[in-house]
Amino acid sequence: MAEAIAVLTRTPPALNALLRGLSDTWVRRNEGNDSWSAFDIVGHLIVGERTDWMPRVRIILENGEARPFDPFDRFAQSKESKDESLGQLLDEFARLRSENLAALQALNLQEEDLTRRGRHPALGAVTLSELLATWAVHDLTHLHQVSRVMAHQYRDAVGPWIAYLGVLRCTGHSAP
Repeated sequence: MAEAIAVLTRTPPALNALLRGLSDTWVRRNEGNDSWSAFDIVGHLIVGERTDWMPRVRIILENGEARPFDPFDRFAQSKESKDESLGQLLDEFARLRSENLAALQALNLQEEDLTRRGRHPALGAVTLSELLATWAVHDLTHLHQVSRVMAHQYRDAVGPWIAYLGVLRCTGHSAP
């Protein structure tokens, strides 16, 4: 759990350092079609902080597999954050993450707690340990996605160097 918390603690400042103050070219553009922009990704992370990670931790601890997790709306950010600035989203994400990590640590989880099971609506039985690991890797997936979406904005500008820039050839595995 300490390793997951180490990553989870770093995500808000990493996004803040990468995105705050950048122009809309960097933060509001996507990769085309129904893909997400960096702005959308931060909004998505906020929705997860509010409705996914800690609520599911509590469901596992209080109900086990008897109560399935509530379904997660992976696209809720399109309506919830549309009127916000990126700075507001970054601040909200940092605040929510800090509160959630404090709440997680306050649970004083023991090794045996990590093996407790919950029920995901699509995946079936999952352990608390798997949920916490997924939370950390979810962050890393979206950090990767932010860098890929941003790099896409210079896809044509790099000319022949595209052959050396793997981020511009990376597709599919972290789509919304």
